[in-house]
Amino acid sequence: MDRDNPESLDRTGADPSGMGSLRDRAVGIIAFATVLGLLYVGRDVLIPLALALMLSLLLAPLVRRLRLIGLSQTPAVLVAVLTLALLVAAAAGVLGTQALRMAASLPHYERTIQQKLHDLDEMTVGRFNALTTEAGRLIENHPLSAGSAVTSGTEDVQSAAPIPVELRQPRPAPLQIIAKVLASVWVPIESTGIVLVVLVFVLLEHEALRDRFIRAAGGTNIRLTTLALNDAGERLSRFFVSQFAVNLGVGVAIGLGLAVLGVPQATLWGALAALLRFVPYVGVWIAASLATALAIAVVPGWSLAISTLGLFIVVEFVAGQAVEPNLYGHTTGLSPLSVVVAAIFWSALWGPIGLVLSTPLTLCLLVLGRHIRALGFLDLLLGDTQALTLPQKFYQRALSGDADEILALARAFLKRNSFAAYCDRVLMPALHLAFLDLEAGAISHDQQIKMRDLLVAVVSTLSGEPRRLRQQRPSVLDNQNAGLILRQHREQLTGRWQGPVAVPVGSILLCMGLGSGSRADTIAAELLVRALREQGLDARHVSMEDLDAAARPPDADPAALAVVYLVSAYPSAERDHAEQAIGRVKEQLPSTPVVSVFLPGVSIQPQSAEQVGNADQAVSSFVEAVQVCLNRLSPGTPG
Repeated sequence: MDRDNPESLDRTGADPSGMGSLRDRAVGIIAFATVLGLLYVGRDVLIPLALALMLSLLLAPLVRRLRLIGLSQTPAVLVAVLTLALLVAAAAGVLGTQALRMAASLPHYERTIQQKLHDLDEMTVGRFNALTTEAGRLIENHPLSAGSAVTSGTEDVQSAAPIPVELRQPRPAPLQIIAKVLASVWVPIESTGIVLVVLVFVLLEHEALRDRFIRAAGGTNIRLTTLALNDAGERLSRFFVSQFAVNLGVGVAIGLGLAVLGVPQATLWGALAALLRFVPYVGVWIAASLATALAIAVVPGWSLAISTLGLFIVVEFVAGQAVEPNLYGHTTGLSPLSVVVAAIFWSALWGPIGLVLSTPLTLCLLVLGRHIRALGFLDLLLGDTQALTLPQKFYQRALSGDADEILALARAFLKRNSFAAYCDRVLMPALHLAFLDLEAGAISHDQQIKMRDLLVAVVSTLSGEPRRLRQQRPSVLDNQNAGLILRQHREQLTGRWQGPVAVPVGSILLCMGLGSGSRADTIAAELLVRALREQGLDARHVSMEDLDAAARPPDADPAALAVVYLVSAYPSAERDHAEQAIGRVKEQLPSTPVVSVFLPGVSIQPQSAEQVGNADQAVSSFVEAVQVCLNRLSPGTPG
């Protein structure tokens, strides 16, 4: 390929051979693997740094409050860090004391534990052993196995029994015990000290670190980088403070509840529940299983264990379903699946600390995806926002022939909105997407037939038409459009004229498509009829040819007409001749006002309606069209 030849590149400057795309993908894969390797190899350095940064977001509000009461930066930071260290030390002391007490009291529960284990053994292993024993007896009594059993027994008697040998380690000296204890606790103490030291410097240089990051990451676009930092800081700080408050409340409630129930070391289980709740989804249930296991060992019965587990279920349900949504709702913006996958990913890289930090670390990636265009896929994969809009969902399900999913989404939408709003926000934009692909030749004839049948089935079902009409399927060779099929369904129910001819003055609404041969306009006119009929209005679907005197119903009174709607589904060439179409309508029905309904197409929000030709009124949505009629027919409305 000659790169100097302009014909070797397409209009966008991309390489038609695809080598540039493959090269970019390869570079991306290598970069991703490199980042993973650095995260794993450098975890001894990165884990304390990440903990310090996350704790700085938790302590930032406290530092600001201390600054407001008159302390300078350094004393405020030292007081905040010292307070955190004292709280951690106190919690560790309480947990250690409670754990030692529980270990000392375990021998008192030995008899109860043995009895419970015996009962469980009888209910499970005992029954299985009885079954296998009976099966073995039947096999031994079989004639073919009798000889081998005798031979085996003789060989066992002749074999010499082994002499048991027991090896014992000498009792360790007191200094050796102290050394082992110090060796076991030195690593956590060292890590805690490193985190606290880094935390102090991070809080002291908070503003300087932010300025340096802005200069390094986005010196040419300070506004975008500042927005990303503020978004990440606010989300993480609010999340940490709110989650800390909720977890503390859960721990207090669990501790008090277990104390009332009589579970030993209730403070230990309350604190453990508060700490483990920082682990997404499974942490609190680990604490619940441990506390329930102790409750099983305390008393002979099972009521205490059931009450303990029930307490955890009730408290967690209230905290997760009532307190958290009202306190901070979906401030993280993470989807539940991404939280679970992130917990697995970060725990595999950094162990238990990665499991605790998985949510805030993933939240940082989400913020980067929302503010950096090149990383937008992170927002799509990790965020809780809808990947497809409602029209895109309708179009995708229609291509797949999934009518049930479309109906489920439609019924959920119609619980809070009208059918006219559903047409404006979902149906018509989705149909415009389909017509754009149809004009581009991207939809086959079979897909057109499938989408037509699905549209007819969905609209008929939402309109409550009888099942016999919904089950009527046009022939595959029939090229009839969905709007006419839906109109025929209504004519089978209401007659050729779609209702009685003798009606009060000003009670009939006529809906017709702007383009006489346009399928989209015909469908839009039929949908408007159904939206008007949902409001109890006598709307009827006609074509431009139906306005001729020969095609009108006999003894029809022109005064019965209230409004004529001229509907256009999306911007098209037919709108350039709208004035002629409106003039033809006024020529046939001179005393009936004409309302043009020119829909915006793929744009969900209706555009400002412009007066077209000599139409009496112009609207740009079904909701406005329905409201126009309601205003005209309501008593006391001028005009």
